[in-house]
Amino acid sequence: MGHTDILVDEHHATTSDGWQLRLDRTICPERFDPSRRPLLIVPGYGMNSFIFGYHPRGTSMERCLAEGGYEVWSLDMRGQGSSRRLGSADSPITLEGYVTEDLPAAIDCVLGRTKTKSDRLVLLGASLGGSIAFAYLGLTPAAPLAGLVAMGAPLRWVEVHPLLRTLFASSWVAGALRLSGTRAWVRRLLPVLRRAPWLLSMYANTATIDVDHLPEMTATVEDPQPEVNRQLALWIRGRDLLLGGKNITLAMRDVAVPLLVVLSNRDGIVPTPTALSAVDFWGGAEVEVLRVGDAHDWYAHANLFVGNEAPTKVFAPLLEWLGRAVR
Repeated sequence: MGHTDILVDEHHATTSDGWQLRLDRTICPERFDPSRRPLLIVPGYGMNSFIFGYHPRGTSMERCLAEGGYEVWSLDMRGQGSSRRLGSADSPITLEGYVTEDLPAAIDCVLGRTKTKSDRLVLLGASLGGSIAFAYLGLTPAAPLAGLVAMGAPLRWVEVHPLLRTLFASSWVAGALRLSGTRAWVRRLLPVLRRAPWLLSMYANTATIDVDHLPEMTATVEDPQPEVNRQLALWIRGRDLLLGGKNITLAMRDVAVPLLVVLSNRDGIVPTPTALSAVDFWGGAEVEVLRVGDAHDWYAHANLFVGNEAPTKVFAPLLEWLGRAVR
C-alpha cells in the first residue's frame, strides 16, 4: 500500500468529573469511505496514543487504517499525553475513571463529530485499553459499538508472567509506589537495553524492531498511576476484574458484537491463555483470533505496534477483518 496524504486534526472531549481529553482524527481524503464505521483506538498501561501514529519504518497503525478508507480516532485518557485536569479537583486516576468517564466521553465526541454516516463505532483496545473496552461493554449494555479489536488485552488472568506476578504481588506496595519522570528514565536506560536486549524480551523482540528509533518511541511512555497499579494487583490476584459491582469476565457472556483478538506468540505481558480468555466468555458467535509470530520470527507485546513487519502481519489482517466482520 503506497503512502498517500493524510489529514490529522485535534479534538477534545470533557468528562463529567473535570478532565479534558485529547483525541486525534486521522483521515486519508483520497480513500475515505463515509459508509464505514469510525474507529477509536484506546491506549494501554503507562502509555499515550503517540505510538499508533508512529512506526520506525514509516507505516503506522493509524496511517494503514486511514489508507484503508477509515476515519481513525486515537484517544489520550486522563493522565496521558496532553489530556489535562480542569479546575482544582485532585482525585486519583482509577480504572473506573477510564471506563465510566473517559471512554463514554470519547465515544460521544467521535459519534458527534464523525464525517461518516455511522451512529456506531469500532473500539481498538491496545493492551489495558482492550480491558477498558471490555469493562465499558460489561457496564454499558446499550453501548453504540459495531465491533471490538482486543490487541494483547487481558480479561481473565489465566496465566501471569512470574516477573509481573512479583511486581504486583502486593496491592499496598503497588498503590503506594509513585513514579515520575518515567520517560526520561527509560531514555537513560536505552544504552543498557541495546547491549542486553534480553531485558526487554517479555515486552519486545528487539531483533524485529528498528532499535535506532527507540528514543523516538519513548514518546509514548507515561508515568504509571498508583491507584491503577493497586487495582491491577487486586485484579491479577483475583484473576477477574471487578468494577461497578460486576465481574467483567462473566459480563462478556452478554456481549455479542464481533470480536477480533490479536495476540503475540511470545507475549510476556499478556500470555496467550490470558489474551484468549475473552474468546471463552464472549456471548456472540462472531469471534476471530489473529495470532502473530512464530518460533523463528517471534512477537512480543510491543511488536504488535512497532515490529518491522507489523503493517503486513498485524495492520493488514486487521483491515481485512474490519471489512468482512463489521457492518
